[in-house]
Amino acid sequence: MAFVQVAFVLSLLLMFVLLVTQFDSFYQAMLILCAVVMSTAGVLLGLIVVNTPFSAVLTGLSVVALAGIVVNNNIVLIHTYNQIRRDHPTLDYVQVIVRTAGQRLRPVLVTTITTVFGLLPLANRASVDLIERTIVVDGFVAGFLSQMAQGVVWGLCFATLLTLVMTPALLALPYHLPQLRRAKRRQHTHVIAHGAPPEVAEAT
Repeated sequence: MAFVQVAFVLSLLLMFVLLVTQFDSFYQAMLILCAVVMSTAGVLLGLIVVNTPFSAVLTGLSVVALAGIVVNNNIVLIHTYNQIRRDHPTLDYVQVIVRTAGQRLRPVLVTTITTVFGLLPLANRASVDLIERTIVVDGFVAGFLSQMAQGVVWGLCFATLLTLVMTPALLALPYHLPQLRRAKRRQHTHVIAHGAPPEVAEAT
């Protein structure tokens, strides 16, 4: 268990360094790492749904393997976002995010679908013997690796939702923060100059 934890942390640190050098942005690198960390919730949720016991080695390996796919999907999305923003500087940030999600929807879904369908037989403890042209159920290899395949399948399905919903939403967050600060500053100035704000005065 300790080995898997150390390997996961070291892989996150290495990915963070590479992502910062790639995007030249700490925020965008943290977005991708947050998607990787939150995708582990999908792995644990899937194990609960199928009533599979937690394995420190196999579940840990599924999380590490899942991290590579999640990072790739988010890199493609954020790279497209930066490219559209650079090529069309006059576009509103909402339009840039919508265009980005629309352009990368198919590649992300294709990656998820092909990976999930490729691992479904193994996740169901079935393996295909291409030489003998037979399907073996509950074989030694399939039974041993099924838990890792289940973790990748459930985690990837959950991570795809994060990539297509959470990542675009968080890309818009830096544009909203200054607006929230200005709104709070105006409210604070109004309180100092006129007492309670109008909505508080009406409520009282």
